[in-house]
Amino acid sequence: MAVETKFVVVRKGVEKMTFASKKEADAHDKLLDMADAFTDWLLQSEMGMDETQAENLGLYLAEQKETVQHILRTSKLPEPNAAVVADKTESDAVDAKKIRAVKAA
Repeated sequence: MAVETKFVVVRKGVEKMTFASKKEADAHDKLLDMADAFTDWLLQSEMGMDETQAENLGLYLAEQKETVQHILRTSKLPEPNAAVVADKTESDAVDAKKIRAVKAA
């Protein structure tokens, strides 16, 4: 028999998602916290949104955090391939460090 550890994100007594690692669960919990903040902010605005619309938009904004930050910094949309190139460059750097660590050992 195998023993598995699972990390469950619970919001308002409801299980939202289950993850295999604490890091992933914490990241998702942080995303939900951000979405809640956006939702509350949108509901306080004078835009006349209903709660479902505010929740959907709040979650979308939280999921698109990097794009929102880029727009706020530059007042421009990011290049379509910019995020992909940045992610690839970061992962290549991590892979290179792993290779160096293995060679050093």
